[in-house]
Amino acid sequence: MLQSKALSLPTGLENGWDSFEKLVQTHERALYNFAYRLTGDPEEAKDLTQEAFYRAYKNYDKFTPGTCFDRWVYRIIHNLYLDHVRKNRKIRQESLDNPIRTSEGDITRELADNSAGPVEDYESLEFQGVLAKALKTLSPEFRAAIILCDVQGFSYEEISHILNCSIGTVRSRIHRGRRQLRELLQPYLASSSERR
Repeated sequence: MLQSKALSLPTGLENGWDSFEKLVQTHERALYNFAYRLTGDPEEAKDLTQEAFYRAYKNYDKFTPGTCFDRWVYRIIHNLYLDHVRKNRKIRQESLDNPIRTSEGDITRELADNSAGPVEDYESLEFQGVLAKALKTLSPEFRAAIILCDVQGFSYEEISHILNCSIGTVRSRIHRGRRQLRELLQPYLASSSERR
């Protein structure tokens, strides 16, 4: 990412390009994962992450020293994602009843074989797919809060800074998002426990 060194350094970037590049290398993977979980599309996530780093670089003089760089870029990614959603006015929502399409065929909730080993691996992969689809059905606000808390491991206070909302709002979004996920995943979990 950000391979061009021809950009002029913004004021406030004390140690120059190398300093910024180290920050990018340190946080790039986690920030990409966040963008991917928001969008569900690897290319969109890559674009979002690149745009966020570009904007962070361009506006580095606005970065408040003593605060966490990654939290700042998480906020940029979240804002870019919301802008993208508003611009396109459609969020891909997928039904959990639809099979998951793969290159090897469709994956449904029913398994033909209950043997141990590979089946458990398959169920884990299947659940990841079902969970990803369920996350896509959540509103952008709930999805971001759930991902930041349950996947990225941020505290409520950190999430409130990233999403620019109160801690109470973060708690509410996480609670409501988890409740919606539980309702969406209940049929899958019930059928999974019946197979055992």
